[in-house]
Amino acid sequence: MSAKPNGNKGTNGNKGKKALENAPGAVWFRAEKTSRPRPQLSHERIIATAVELLDRDGVQKLSMRRLAERLGAHATSLYWHVATKDDVLDLALDAVFAELDLPEEHSASWQEDIEAFMTGLRSVLLRHPWAAALANSRPLVGPNALRSSEFAYTALTTGGFEGVHLSSAAATITHYVIGSASSEAVWQQRSDEAATRSAVDAHIRAHIDEYPTLAGHFPLLEEDDWDSHFRRGMRLLLAGLTSPDAHA
Repeated sequence: MSAKPNGNKGTNGNKGKKALENAPGAVWFRAEKTSRPRPQLSHERIIATAVELLDRDGVQKLSMRRLAERLGAHATSLYWHVATKDDVLDLALDAVFAELDLPEEHSASWQEDIEAFMTGLRSVLLRHPWAAALANSRPLVGPNALRSSEFAYTALTTGGFEGVHLSSAAATITHYVIGSASSEAVWQQRSDEAATRSAVDAHIRAHIDEYPTLAGHFPLLEEDDWDSHFRRGMRLLLAGLTSPDAHA
């Protein structure tokens, strides 16, 4: 007896393809619409305005309707340029990476190049408080993000990293920058940072029997000490990458 054809096979395949087309990061691989002339609304203006709104209101409050209103256009006109809100977020995030000012030429020291990459990326992410958390939640495959990755990977290969060690080293430095910038952005947006830190300090000291080490070292980070905190962590990280064990 022959097997009954699966009538849902094509349907399920189309659903999977449709979901992939609308996933975060898909904007970089989707073909542009060319069937009809586009309305007079520039791609660059849309993304610049999106970045402006994201800086002011954050990711959660951004919508195609709000973006269209800010542009003085109808929401339907946006879809000639961007298919989804995820497209807008991907494009806005890559526009932020375009602000990363990296040396045109690599220095004689791969560690100096990585420091330039890390400090530059941190500055850009802090300039746009929404960007760090967003960068941690979607593929960074836009042209400007890839340009920054190319710089970091080239520096690391100069330092002798290759294969899985190269991937691990690149991920480690990137995650450190994104993670620290994300934490700092959250704290800097709070109007009660100093009061919150004092409350945490008092709570830990009140429970010194449970947290003796923490109580002996608080406050671990002063309110205005983010820069030096980041630099110390970066140097510890680079010292670890310089160790022969990093290539083992």
